Amino acid sequence: MGVRRAKLDDADAVARLLYDFNTEYDEPTPEPPQLAERIREMMGADTIVLLAGDRPDGLAVLRFRLALWSSGKECYVAELYVAPRRRGQGLGRALMESAIELAGQEGADWIDLGTSEDDVAARALYESLGFINREAPVGPITYFYGRGL
Repeated sequence: MGVRRAKLDDADAVARLLYDFNTEYDEPTPEPPQLAERIREMMGADTIVLLAGDRPDGLAVLRFRLALWSSGKECYVAELYVAPRRRGQGLGRALMESAIELAGQEGADWIDLGTSEDDVAARALYESLGFINREAPVGPITYFYGRGL
């Protein structure tokens, strides 16, 4: 499963995947050209995108920030997407394994993400990679909240 770090030249392909992701789940999304421009801006700042597959067929968008409780960084997996025709072939796992490895190489000592309760396949993948949704292995369940401004 070839996973590679996206370059600025890949912004159009990244935008296409993000557009497909949001339209698949009936979420509002800018058009691909607008997304590509935004991706170019973000990749020059705090964001790394990983691509998988020949077309490419999947991506992971990683956002980095300085950690509060350590001298390292934190990595947030903002998006993980695999095109429907490539699901169940290990692309999501390959992307996540690469994301974990890259986050450590970039100085992160924590990686987190969010997913919906009904995305059972994604939750199983994340849990198989050691992610937990509790404050500690036996602590209470954690919740992530957000709102528009």
